[in-house]
Amino acid sequence: MARIKGATMTRKRRNKVMKMAKGYYGSKSSLFKTAKQAVMKSGQYAYIGRKQKKRDFRRLWITRISAACKLNGMNYSTFMNGLNKAGIELNRKMLSEIAIADPAAFTALTEKAKEALK
Repeated sequence: MARIKGATMTRKRRNKVMKMAKGYYGSKSSLFKTAKQAVMKSGQYAYIGRKQKKRDFRRLWITRISAACKLNGMNYSTFMNGLNKAGIELNRKMLSEIAIADPAAFTALTEKAKEALK
């Protein structure tokens, strides 16, 4: 039987890494060993970034809601507590969109929250 070597798969695997490293600075885009390290690290950064993106957006929504609440004479925590007691289940993303697009509707929500706290 003929001896099978792994040259084609090795080349395929290396080309895949080199393709992923295209555009990297210096030898990271041309040398396999450094390119492999850079690709692995960039994958870690991408994984962490996907988690951070969720945190950042939630923080942005909370900031927007808080600013709109202050315009209506409330703070964020009492507003959210009032919404929960009133049985209004809107997520923070939707609340921030309402605060930006329709301030009158947001004012109505703050009034409902104030009534629920009494």
